Amino acid sequence: MPAGGRGRMSAALLGRLTSPAVRTRLGTLGGVAILAVLLWRLDTGPLLEGLRRIDGPALLAGIGIGLVTTVFSAWRWALVARGIGIRLPLGAAVADYYRALFLNAALPGGVLGDVHRAVRHGRSAGDMGRGVRAVVLERTAGQVALFAVGALVLVSMPSPVLGAVRQAVPVAGLGLVGACAVVLAVRMNRAPGRKERAGARRGVFAAAREALLSLRNDSRRCWSRPS
Repeated sequence: MPAGGRGRMSAALLGRLTSPAVRTRLGTLGGVAILAVLLWRLDTGPLLEGLRRIDGPALLAGIGIGLVTTVFSAWRWALVARGIGIRLPLGAAVADYYRALFLNAALPGGVLGDVHRAVRHGRSAGDMGRGVRAVVLERTAGQVALFAVGALVLVSMPSPVLGAVRQAVPVAGLGLVGACAVVLAVRMNRAPGRKERAGARRGVFAAAREALLSLRNDSRRCWSRPS
């Protein structure tokens, strides 16, 4: 066969192997292979015993709680994305969030699912920077809310660590005030050559402010809607 014919055949084969459909099938086969190796190498006794102890009502309750929390998290992501000027339908957000949760649990690091949905949303929206920013702001808002609720529960509810937590709250508050003072001093004494990075940070803060304002306005409309 001539060299040109072999080159065309190789290019066609490579193009077929790198098509989205083939990549999806290969990814599915890879996931199944990883699960098979884990089941083969690890002891499945505790897993099967735990599955036997799960009853129907507990399983349905877990699925329902997971569904509600995932839908609300996806809704938060859609609101943040809308606040910084990119569109994200709720249905697509819920699907991508479920995919991200699975990837976070199955892959090392615990954040690769969030990276995947950030890149996927940025590409579909035509603005990679805003797509990544939407995920970062959404995850940051979720973590801040989680820490705030956790701190409130630790301070207000009886627990073995209640006394230690109440003693540590003033120290943590003073440390936070000191950290804010240091950041403010550094910003005031910033060198003129860092204006570009300062502008980029201001852009991020502006996007965060717009997203939070959008979230607040949408929440007000939701609560003020007549029943």
